[in-house]
This record gives sequence, structure tokens and C-alpha cells, in this order.
Amino acid sequence: MNRKKFLSIASIAAIISMTTTSFAKGVLLPTKEPEKKQKSKRTDKGFKVDAGKDRFDKNISLFEGDTFSTKVSTKDTDGDIFVFESVRLKNGGPALHYHFDQDEWWYVLKGEFLFKVGEETFNLKAGDSIFGPCMVPHAFAKTNEGEAKLLMFFQPAGKMEAYFKAVSNGEMVNLSDKEKNDFKEAHGFKVIGPALTYYKG
Repeated sequence: MNRKKFLSIASIAAIISMTTTSFAKGVLLPTKEPEKKQKSKRTDKGFKVDAGKDRFDKNISLFEGDTFSTKVSTKDTDGDIFVFESVRLKNGGPALHYHFDQDEWWYVLKGEFLFKVGEETFNLKAGDSIFGPCMVPHAFAKTNEGEAKLLMFFQPAGKMEAYFKAVSNGEMVNLSDKEKNDFKEAHGFKVIGPALTYYKG
């Protein structure tokens, strides 16, 4: 028999023999360690939030007359989504900005809004909705007289809930403009322009 062929057959036989012996002894050959799955922190129970109420009975007050009521908290979904209702009395809205990682979706419950997403502008009224992808600049402004309401989604939740709570608690009041910008970026978004201007016809 050819010597090289014999050595090759002998090598294969040795591997099979070693594997069989290892299994017979209950010894498994080394394999990749399975990754330990972290325990999810998401809620495992359904919950109801009454109309006009906050998930934790503690509304977030941002600006004069603007109230945010959490409907689904960041911790309910282990950071997957954050949902809140925004009741707005003042006209206008946030400065032009974009989120590093969060997609955002708005649904108008009451009133009228002007939205800018990317290069396009849209007029929305009750029943209309609009989507804003992450990394795309956007801004909006309440344009009607009286009260208006938005239902707003962030996916993933990121640090937006923490940001709104910090603003509500007055944590940004004494910060310089640079510190405010740094604070916003640390919470996942960057301001790149002024708030929308609009004119009532």
C-alpha cells in the first residue's frame, strides 16, 4: 500500500477512535461556549393607562403649558420603544434636529401642525400621522389656536424619556449653550437649526 495513503487512513482512524472514546467516557470535544442571554428587563404583564393620565401618574412638564404623559415607558420594553402623549398649548415647537439612532413617529390627536422632515414640509390635522427616520433632520410646530395633542413614538427608546425628565426637573436651566448642546447629544440627538417659522393665512 502507498505509504502516504496508509498514513492518511491511519490519521482518520485515530480521530474517529478518539472521538468515539471521548463520547463513551462522557467527555465532549471542545466547542464554542454558548452565549449567556441577559435576562430581559421588560414588563411581562399588560397594563392600562387611562385617558389623560401618565403611566406612573407623574406627567412631564416641559415648557409653558406643554405636558408629556408617558403611555409606554422605556423600561416597559427594555429600551425597544417609548410612547407618550404631548398636550400643547403654546404655538411653535422644537428646533430642527436629528436623532442618531431613533426613528420617530407622530400621530395628531387634536389640532394642527406643520412638520418638516428632510427637505419636505407637511401640514397635519387630527387623524394624520408622519414618520421621521433616524439621522434625518426634522422639526414641527403647533399652528392652531387652543389645545393640540400628539401621540409620539421613539424606536428604539434611546435616552429620550430620561432627557424629557431631566428638562422637566430643571436640570438644564443653569447650563451654558454649549453645555445644553452637549447634554442633548449625550441623550442621542443634535440640534442643527432653528425652530420652524410659520404664518397663519
